[in-house]
Amino acid sequence: MKKTFKLQAENKKPQRVVESIKNEIRKYIKREQRKSLSTDKHFWFFDCKFGKGDETPVEIPLSHVIKSIDLSAADNCETFYLEIIAREELKKEKEKKQTLDEISQEESDEIQEIKEEDI
Repeated sequence: MKKTFKLQAENKKPQRVVESIKNEIRKYIKREQRKSLSTDKHFWFFDCKFGKGDETPVEIPLSHVIKSIDLSAADNCETFYLEIIAREELKKEKEKKQTLDEISQEESDEIQEIKEEDI
């Protein structure tokens, strides 16, 4: 979705316009998340850009989109630009953490090596 939204409309209260924009964005995100993923991908990731009025769009996380809309409405901006692009992502593998047993085994091995060197 690449769109310029108007925050001020004739015969509508500004709060209602803001709420309808938020609703449209939430519906778009839900629609994209319902799409089926490729077999090798794990989840949907959203690249977002936001710009007030004529400002150049800046990358923001998805969680800040609604907050940015509220801020632009509070600043009485006439328009804002929002870009949300969905892409498939792989889940990152977590690093293996050594268990206490493995650490104690390594330490005992090191102690054994030190004792053997002394002999």
